[in-house]
Parts: sequence; structure tokens; C-alpha cells
Amino acid sequence: MLKKLVHDPAYVPMKAKEIAMLLNIPKEQRAQLQEVLDLLVAEGAVGISKKGKYGRPEIFSVTGIFSGHPKGFGFVTVEGMEQDVFIPAEKTGGALHGDKVQLVIEQEPKGRRAEGIILKVLDHANQEIIGYYQKSKNFGFVVPDNQKIGKDVFIPQGKDMGAVTGHKVVARILDFGSVSRNPEGEICEIIGHVNDPGTDILSIVRAYGLPETFPEDVMAQTELVEEQVAEDEKEGRLDLRLLPTVTIDGEDAKDLDDAITISKEGDIYHLGVHIADVTHYVREGSPLDQEALKRGTSVYLVDRVIPMLPHKLSNGICSLNAGEDRLALSCLMEIDQKGNVLGHRIAETLIQVDKRMTYTAVNAIVTHHDEGVMAEYQDFVPMFELMKELSDIIRQRRRKRGSIDFDFPESKILLDEKGRPLSIKPYERNAATKIIEDFMLTANETVAEDFYWQQLPFLYRTHENPDPEKVKQLITFLHNFGYFVRTQQGEVHPKEIQKLLDQVEGTVEEPLISRLTLRSMKQAKYTIDCTGHFGLAAKYYCHFTSPIRRYPDLQIHRIIKENLRSGLSEKRIGHYDRLLPQVAVQTSALERRADEAERETEKLKKCEYMSQFIGKEFEGVISGVTNWGLYVELPNTVEGMIRMNELSDDYYVFDEAHYQLVGEMTKKVYKLGQKVKVIVAGTDKLLKTIDFVFAREFS
Repeated sequence: MLKKLVHDPAYVPMKAKEIAMLLNIPKEQRAQLQEVLDLLVAEGAVGISKKGKYGRPEIFSVTGIFSGHPKGFGFVTVEGMEQDVFIPAEKTGGALHGDKVQLVIEQEPKGRRAEGIILKVLDHANQEIIGYYQKSKNFGFVVPDNQKIGKDVFIPQGKDMGAVTGHKVVARILDFGSVSRNPEGEICEIIGHVNDPGTDILSIVRAYGLPETFPEDVMAQTELVEEQVAEDEKEGRLDLRLLPTVTIDGEDAKDLDDAITISKEGDIYHLGVHIADVTHYVREGSPLDQEALKRGTSVYLVDRVIPMLPHKLSNGICSLNAGEDRLALSCLMEIDQKGNVLGHRIAETLIQVDKRMTYTAVNAIVTHHDEGVMAEYQDFVPMFELMKELSDIIRQRRRKRGSIDFDFPESKILLDEKGRPLSIKPYERNAATKIIEDFMLTANETVAEDFYWQQLPFLYRTHENPDPEKVKQLITFLHNFGYFVRTQQGEVHPKEIQKLLDQVEGTVEEPLISRLTLRSMKQAKYTIDCTGHFGLAAKYYCHFTSPIRRYPDLQIHRIIKENLRSGLSEKRIGHYDRLLPQVAVQTSALERRADEAERETEKLKKCEYMSQFIGKEFEGVISGVTNWGLYVELPNTVEGMIRMNELSDDYYVFDEAHYQLVGEMTKKVYKLGQKVKVIVAGTDKLLKTIDFVFAREFS
């Protein structure tokens, strides 16, 4: 009766007391009424407002994007809400990861995450699912590669395309199922067997919807691009070909989009950062431009690069190859002895690179003063030493203002011709990589500040201040380790974070504290408003230096060049005002997609690499402590887990405040940063996990 009343079109939402009066329920029975109402809310049959009024669920509903969890529950991100809404497994309404959903927030306890129930799926994100096929006698299942899709896809007999157990497949969803029923689909493509070379990475490419080829109209336009700069294209540009110019990149880099010139007069450094003029070849609205925006960024997987632009551009005419005339957009800066940019000029230029240098060679010169390498590049040694001098000044200035420097080693994974991992080691930064980093950051800041004060439409790279609640949690954790961070009204200055990182440098807890500090930060993104970059402690910042591989850089080059030539008319300002918000949102999302795909391929190859060492012993450091076990990181950046049930010598309790496990009987403690010896117990290539067990602890 209550349900019928609440769903009556004439019914107006009201409180329990008002419902009782309407139904003439005596006071002594109102507790029972409340129990019934609570039950109906829990079932999703009745909704409740924040003011305690009951009505049809859809009246109080909100919409958001569902993020699934392998264990069945999930979270919904609702625009305008600081925290995601937790959705228990039995209240997901059959939603799958990525779906746009309508939900009712049932509980919003103070200081805790809100909890809700999904009423219905508004938009299905997964029309196709990539996964591992398991065949039974009369049917089959596809186990999704994306573990956030917590349900297997049922494949009826006759809809499997002849797939067998072990095939990686693409399943087209025919019926999305419900809370109690799995989705149903049909196999529309067999990618290959899980043991075939390249199938593993190709599955990830498909799962993330990464492009594999360029459309015909894009390739047709690319074919029209000349391989050399024509004479008429050089006209009207600032000719810098006589300046000694170098590129500094990794040994295997092919798309060289930045070059450097440097000199010094008295106390003033003249730094030129020259960036490939990609927009000369990728015109607004052209097939090349539309495809570049659709891709957003180049994606660097362990065995391949999925470029934003075709190779004829990215490795050819747009790449600043030594000995070739190239069109560039340059930021020419005058910098004093304290690292202040006193003046600058942005110009369309013509350059020619004299030497293609590697990080290894430049580091050998400026750090190790290697006589052999210095002799080989003797004409450029003074230039590299001047670069190191200026880089140190710029870096010191940035550190003084509070720029945070998270120095995590990246993984360098070497594969054989069949895609099997041969070695994994940390890819360490050196003096040469820092030189390029410092010069690129300086150019990015300079360009961003210039256009901010011109008040023109622009794309900025912004990084918001951390969430005060996360800062509070971090500070509590740090206190347990004996470290203190100053805050003002719940806000923390980046300088305080950098001070902390300096304090923990070299300690056993450094990796842990660095990671937890990084996790407390928000994610950088592209925006049309210049709100500053917290991590760099910069008021003005943009991405200007990589237009070959990032669309936002390409987009602002177009604005910069148009402004340099004739200024932006009211019509063009209106055009960019309409265009840029969507570009910012789209490129931020595509950047996150690329990052996730890159991490997945790394996890996959690390798992495959460690499978050859089952039963072998390694030294490592405890890098994570949870209530389900310990994570241990090896010196080669590989991370594996020791599950709680493997700790059989005692019953261990998770001490969340101190990030440690404590044995109830023995009082033995496992904590972050602790050195341990582990044995590889097993690997799971499908789940991309590595299992360790303790060998023995270091004394």
C-alpha cells in the first residue's frame, strides 16, 4: 500500500510523520511504519530526500558514471560531489564499468562516503568486450580483460565463431543482463591464441579502443606532404640556421620535436627552445587534424608506439632531424643568474639541427667528463656545459618556490623479436634528461604567462590543490612516521611537500612516503582557465613543447601562430571560446586512457618476465601494506604480493594508522620500507599478478 501511495502521480513527497497522519496510523504503530519505509528505500522501491521526505526514487535521483570493482561492488562519480558514491554489489542494477547510470543516494553519513542504489543504466559504455574465451560443452564464457567489468559474458552455442579455450576474442554484447544475470553476447572477432606472439598486447589495444591504423583520407592527405621544406615555406620566418643547434633525446627516439640553442652574454643566458611547427602541415579541420584530436596523444606501449600523427610526419618532415631545414615555433628567452626570465620572444622560425645527441652522451660529458665522448663532440662541449650551468640555476629556483620533484624510476623493458621480455630495469633520470626537462618547463611557463596576460583563449595545463581531507589523512600518517608538514587552514603549500621529500630522501620509507604523497594529489588536466599548477608551484603553465605527440600542444601552436600573424579577430576568439572547452575535456580523458593502457602492458610484461623465475629468491622492499597482504617491490621495479593467508606463522592484524601488519602472538611487524627476501610463488598472466612468499627476512 505504501509503495502504491508513493508512486501515485498525485502524491507529493512528505516525511514519515506526514505519511502516518495521511494514512491515520496511530502513534504506537509509527515505528513499524518507519521500518517498512526503511525497507522500501533499501530495495530502491522508494526514494528519500536529504530532508527526509519520501517519494518516487527518480524524484531524488542523480546521474553519474559507474566504476566497477572485480568483487562486484562499485562507485559512481557524480558531477559536483567531492566523493564518489559507493554502490554495494547487490545494488548495481546490472551496471558495468563505464556505464552512465541513474542512482539514488540512500545514505550520506557525515564524514563517510555516501552509499547509493542504481535505478537504471542510461547509457551502456561497453558495446564490445575483449577477453579470454572459455569453452564448455554447449556454450562458452568470455572473461573480460578489464577486471573492473566484474561479470563474464555468456556466449550461446553457435555464436562463438569456432573459438576454443585460450583464444583472446572480441564479444559483441546482445543483452546486458541484470544484477542476477550475466550479459550475453556473440564472438565477432578472434584476436589470436593467448600464447601467440603479440596477442597479449593487441588485446590491450582493443580493450582500450586504441586506434590501429589511420583512415584512408588521413593517409591520402599525408601522401601530399612534401619530404623537404620548400623555399616559399621559408619566407617571412626568423632564420636561425646559423645558430649552433642540437636535439637531445633517447637513443631509440624517432620523433624529435624539440631542439635547443644557448649562449651567454655577460650575466645573461640566451636560451632558445625550438619546437617543430606541426600546425604548418596539420591544418585546422583537415582529416589529419580531426584524427589527431580523436587520438589526443601518442601511446607508448612496451612493444610499439601508436602515434598521434602518421610516421611520414612524426618521423619525417615534422621531426627535427640533423642536417635538414625545418620549420619551428621558437621561444627565445633571456634568463638572469637567478633563473628569472627577463624577456622573451615567440616567433615562427627556420632552423637546422647540427647534432642529434643522446641523453647518454650528454650525461657522459657534463657529469662524468668522459674524455672519449668529449673528444667526439668537442665542438659542442662548451655548449653542453653552459646548458648544465643554466639547468642547475633554473632547477634551484624552482625548488626554492616549492616545485615538487617526484623522482620515481620508470621501467625500461627490453623485448625480443617475438615480444618476450628479456630484461627489466629502472630507467633512471640523469643530468641530461634534467637539462631538457628544465628547459621545456621554462618554455611552457613562459608561453602560458604570455597568453594569460593577453587574455586570449588558450589551453592550460593545470593541477589543483590537494583535497583538504586527503591532506589531513596524509599528515596523520606522516606523524606516525615522525614527520611533520605545516598547513594553513587545511591547505598545504607545495614547498612543504618538497621539504618532506628532501627529509625522507635516502631513508627506507622514502618510496612509501613519496607514493602516498603522490596519491594524495589530484590529477593534472587540461583546462581553459589558468588556475595554476600545484605540483610545479607555477602560476602559469601549458603544454607547448610536444605537438608531434600531444594534441593540446598542437592546438595552442595554432592559436599562437594566428596571433603572431594578424591577431585574433572577435570572430576567431568566439570560435576558440566554443572549441577549447571540449578539446580540454576530450584530451584529458584520452591522456588518462593512454596512461592506463601503458601501465597495463607494463604489468603484463613484468608478469611474463617473472614467470621464468618461479621458485627463485629475490631481495626486495615492502612497498605496500593492506588488510589482504603485503606488496614487495624488487630493484628492477617489479612488484608482487604476499597474500595474508601465506603468513602462516601467526595471525596478522592490519594496523592502518602505521601501515604495518602485526602478529597477534609473536608481535612480529611487517612495515613499509622493510627489506625482505622473497621467492616467486607464481604468476597469472590473465590477471597480470605476481605472487611472492617470504624466503627469510634480512637481519
